[in-house]
Amino acid sequence: MTDETRVEWRQWGADAFAEATAMDKPILLSLTATWCEDCHEMDAETYAEPRIAANLNDGFVPIRVNVDRHPRIRERYNMGGFPSTVFLAPDGKPITGATFIGPDGMRQVIDRVREVWEKKGADAGRLPRALAGDLPPAGELSSQIEAHLAGQVEVTYDEANGGWGDAAKFPLPRTVEFALKRDQSRALRSLDAIRDGLFDPVEGGFFRYADDPRWSKPNREKTLESNAALLRAFANGYRYTGEDAYLDPAAGTARFLVDSLWTGTGFGGSMGPAAGTDYYLLGEEGRASAPGPRTDLTVYAGGNALAVDALLVLAGLTDDEQAREFATRALDRIAEDLVDDGVVTHFHSGGAVGESLLLEDHARVVAAACRARQVLGDDTVAGETYLEFATAVADAAIEELFEDGSFLDGPATGEGLLSLPLRPLDGNVEMANALIDLALLTGTDDYRDVAEQTICAFAGAWDRIGVQVAEYGAVAARLLRDPLVVEIGDEAGSDLHRAALRVADHEALVVPAADIDAGTARVSVGSDTHEATTPDELMDAVSSVT
Repeated sequence: MTDETRVEWRQWGADAFAEATAMDKPILLSLTATWCEDCHEMDAETYAEPRIAANLNDGFVPIRVNVDRHPRIRERYNMGGFPSTVFLAPDGKPITGATFIGPDGMRQVIDRVREVWEKKGADAGRLPRALAGDLPPAGELSSQIEAHLAGQVEVTYDEANGGWGDAAKFPLPRTVEFALKRDQSRALRSLDAIRDGLFDPVEGGFFRYADDPRWSKPNREKTLESNAALLRAFANGYRYTGEDAYLDPAAGTARFLVDSLWTGTGFGGSMGPAAGTDYYLLGEEGRASAPGPRTDLTVYAGGNALAVDALLVLAGLTDDEQAREFATRALDRIAEDLVDDGVVTHFHSGGAVGESLLLEDHARVVAAACRARQVLGDDTVAGETYLEFATAVADAAIEELFEDGSFLDGPATGEGLLSLPLRPLDGNVEMANALIDLALLTGTDDYRDVAEQTICAFAGAWDRIGVQVAEYGAVAARLLRDPLVVEIGDEAGSDLHRAALRVADHEALVVPAADIDAGTARVSVGSDTHEATTPDELMDAVSSVT
């Protein structure tokens, strides 16, 4: 039982499922997060109501899961937002589910589930289609993939308010980055709307989303993952425009990460609403005397890798030494505490240990290490060069998770639906993108081959992929076209290197300490190659090949 509810919550695991089987009871699965305002509201309004709690304790086996700590459970049981409230058969198959349920609604749902259970028993659960074991529809790489997603950027764009969709607005930073190269006006207008609607002007950082299409009702939750992704998107907006309107929110978000989420060795996972106060509606003085937000200081591997990547992009564009320092320290923490022989563990915290070999974690760590090679040079982390570290992490994911042409989200083991394979499109796209970088930086075509197989594994449904996964189009395009690669004969930090990091193409690869003459840059797109010896010449060379 928690302090906030009267429900006798069990932990996810074999014991809870065995109890449900032995007692012939359905399971109530509650998916929550520290940052989730509606989760805390449901605890206070619904689960704290004595009769509801008694009914749940007597007639069900209640299980509570923190979705940040258990991403595979989140992906299989998410009902479209959090809290997710899911009723399961003892084998883990869902009977019914919803997001937030108030007291009256919960009473009705309890009665309906009981009726279904009395009629069907353990056969009441249904297997979600995504977990039926079918492979995704494979196809060929084609330029129509990028064109389709560019079209989706246009046709689903909210011309009146910025961003995509006509209901609650999520910032979709990777979609913004896709659009920066293909529909820059809409990308920048979206960044404007995100900044004006979601940025916290007092402490920096972005709220997770807005409850309305006009971005006027921000849901005041801040997560490391969304802030890291938005930091990079705004930094890249600055890359293309040189405007402080995009640099300032990026720098302010970097400060937020350091000031509010840094634990001493890494970045914590989130800040949610403050208990019992409108904290985020207060000014700086008011916040100083008000109860602070609920904060999850767990250092998650994937979220920290995203932060490393974003901070290094900012450092490369602006010479921000604080961003460089904290990116380096966070990458050290990941390598030393969360990676063993290439296998990434989701988190270690207070004796609790997360799952290992999660696709999302591996993809993001590979991407962060590749970014470090480009920005910081041929340095080391935990005794390995950045590329040796990235290679080990990529190899572990390929060996353990790459099956039948695409990646599983993690080992298909565990209770309930965890024993069934899941091939998430977004996670596969992230890994494919990271593997393209790794292939270019190492000269190892095998990684590019895996990336191409991964994208082709979903290409049979290219016309059904929506704007939320526009990155799929960007990765397909990278596989079809020769990349922009800038090699520098000098060490990281030289004038030529700093100029290369600022080129107006956020998908370009920069290689300091390359095997070419010192004081020289080589700019290549396929066989079209130019040399430069000054930053101005380098920029001219980039213009001539793009």
